[in-house]
Amino acid sequence: MITPVDLPFDPSAYDLHDTADLCRGAAARLKKGEGREFKRGGLWIYDNEIASVEGACEDGDIVRVEDHDGWFLGYGFLNSRSTIRIRMLARREEGPVSHDFLARRVRDAWDYRRKVIDTSSCRVIFGEADFLPGLTVDKYEDVLVVESLALGIDRLKGVILAALVRTLAEDGIPVRGIYERSDAKVREKEDLPRQKGYLGQPFDTNVLITENGVKYVVDVMNGQKTGFFLDQKENRRAVQRLVRRLGPEARVLDCFTHTGSFALNAVIAGAGEVTAVDASDLAVEQARQNAALNGLQDRVAFLCRDVFELLPELEAQGESYDVVILDPPAFTKSRNSTKAAVKGYKEINLRGMKLVRSSGFLVTCSCSHFMEEELFADTIESAARDAHVRLRLVEKRAQAPDHPILLPAGTSYYLKFFIYQILR
Repeated sequence: MITPVDLPFDPSAYDLHDTADLCRGAAARLKKGEGREFKRGGLWIYDNEIASVEGACEDGDIVRVEDHDGWFLGYGFLNSRSTIRIRMLARREEGPVSHDFLARRVRDAWDYRRKVIDTSSCRVIFGEADFLPGLTVDKYEDVLVVESLALGIDRLKGVILAALVRTLAEDGIPVRGIYERSDAKVREKEDLPRQKGYLGQPFDTNVLITENGVKYVVDVMNGQKTGFFLDQKENRRAVQRLVRRLGPEARVLDCFTHTGSFALNAVIAGAGEVTAVDASDLAVEQARQNAALNGLQDRVAFLCRDVFELLPELEAQGESYDVVILDPPAFTKSRNSTKAAVKGYKEINLRGMKLVRSSGFLVTCSCSHFMEEELFADTIESAARDAHVRLRLVEKRAQAPDHPILLPAGTSYYLKFFIYQILR
């Protein structure tokens, strides 16, 4: 069940210069020999790694983290109801975790985006990779969409959002509205209700954005995740660049098109024929609207079909394409289901390869953290052997830099994006 949440939100109500320590003073002590992933640079400590918690505290509080011998390791949010028992915030003992500390984290996150990407629409906070664990904030022009997935950060999202609103205002970017999309089922693992709604005054939640020269209407209230997959921004640009070089005779098949983003990039790059497919009626309708918004409705055909069913039919009909794009949803969201996911990725890539003309291109993606890069590449190579084709790797990419990969990567590296030339 998703709880509606429409809350007043006043950024000026927060003292962002307050240096009062938010740590309760309680200490979580690790078992001897535990915390190996954390000590390599990870940001999570699991329930079975903790020997004791000493001092008064409650779930969601910031606690001191110590090794088995009392050596200081950092500060993090505690939640006794979660398998991820502590989400780390800081490793330095000097200086308290305070409102001022959180405001500096926000400024650091924004300064990074300004240096690496077009910030008109981008992810401005990416959880652990920005040292604000469990929190995601996307910016669509002058609208912010927030997703909070952990108890500790949920309690502090007000001051973090206030800091972000103020930081953007200092850069000449007034925020028109904030919408919360904390409706993911994973919140229940933190004993949090799933909720969505306005934080502050209501506003039009259909937001017009422009990316790589293509216009889209982003539905931040009902769209998937926070409304739009910003992580593929640079990869869509790579497809646009590839198709432009192929010329006006190029035939492109975009599978799992969602709101039509790869397809529309192919069209504006000059492809002669583009077909876009998705199993969702709502997604296809949104894709059609986006095509019309760009004046491209007569240059792309949209099909509402199951891709797994459609591709064998196209093969039987003798169809072939210069570019086939495969951008499916995650086939696995846990390590336990990885074997089944491998079968799905192999099947879809095998079918896609059979539709690519010799010397044409396969664009293929996986957005599952558990489908690691080497396993994904091995799966595609296995599909190529069964399809009796050779692969020439053209590009290997990841998510856009506003979704930074914090090394060691952990869950921050999730999107794999490969472009192959298919040789027969």
